[in-house]
Amino acid sequence: MTRLFTKQLDISYGDRLIVEDLNFSIPTGKITALVGSNGSGKSTILKTLARILKPAGGNVFLDGKCIHKQSTKEVAKQLAILPQNPTAPDGLTVSELIGYGRFPHQKGFGSLSKEDKDVIQWAIEVTGMTDFCDRPVDQLSGGQRQRAWIAMALAQQTDILFLDEPTTYLDMAHQLEVLKLLEKLNAEEGRTIIMVVHDLNHATRFAQHMVAIKSGRVISEGEPAEVVTEDVLREVFGIEADIIPDPRTGVPLCLPYELTGQEQAAASDKITKSVAKEEPRIAMASNA
Repeated sequence: MTRLFTKQLDISYGDRLIVEDLNFSIPTGKITALVGSNGSGKSTILKTLARILKPAGGNVFLDGKCIHKQSTKEVAKQLAILPQNPTAPDGLTVSELIGYGRFPHQKGFGSLSKEDKDVIQWAIEVTGMTDFCDRPVDQLSGGQRQRAWIAMALAQQTDILFLDEPTTYLDMAHQLEVLKLLEKLNAEEGRTIIMVVHDLNHATRFAQHMVAIKSGRVISEGEPAEVVTEDVLREVFGIEADIIPDPRTGVPLCLPYELTGQEQAAASDKITKSVAKEEPRIAMASNA
C-alpha cells in the first residue's frame, strides 16, 4: 500500500506558480531521493509533502487522508522532517535537543515519561551519540550535529522521515557518516525516507527510488538505473555524462564531462552580463 502520494498538486510562492498538477507517490519502506538542478522545485515539493508549505491546489494524502486538513500534532506523530541547516539555541545539549522530538506524544506541558526517556535513549544509541549526549549541540562537528538532529527526528517515532539536503556543507567523511546512518535506519527499522540530494552518485548508491525534477515537473522516476540515463541528465541538468556501473554495487555512477549546448550558451550569457556590470566599476576605480 502506498501511504504518501499527491494528487493534482499545485504549489506557489505568492503569485508565482512553482509546481503545477503534480501526481506522484512515495514508495513505502524505501529511501527516495529527489534530484534536480538548483531552483527546480525539489525542496519546495519536499516541504509541501511534509506539510510545512500549504498547496495552492490539489492535495497531499497520507494513509488516505488529506495531510493539510489534519492537526499538526497528529501529523507529527506520523512524519518527521529535518530542514536545511537547522540551528539549536546556544548551550542546548544533545539530550535536550532529542527530547524535543517527544513533544507530539506529550499532553500539555508535562515532564518526560519513562516511555519518553526510553525512546530518547534509543535514539541516542541508534545514531551513535552516546558519548555526546551531555555536550552542547553547537560544540559538535558537522557530522555529529547532523546525527543529533536526526536523533531528534527519530525520537518522534514516525515511520516517515524527510530530509532536505542532509549532507550540505559536510566533508566527504561526514557525508558518508550521515548517509550510512540513513541506510541503516531504512534497512533495520523499515523507515520510509525521502531526501533532497545534490550528489547524483550519493542518490544512486543510497536510494532505491529516485525522482528527477525540472521546473516543478517530474521528468523521470523509478529505480536509479531507470532515472540516471544520458537523456534524463541532458534534460534535467543540461549535462553530457558517461554512466558506468559502480564496481562495488552495480548501481549507475554519473561522470559528467560537458555542458549541453543550451547550458553552455546560458553560462556564457551570464558571464557576459557579469562582465558588462563590472566594467563601469573598474573604469571608475581606475579614474579615481
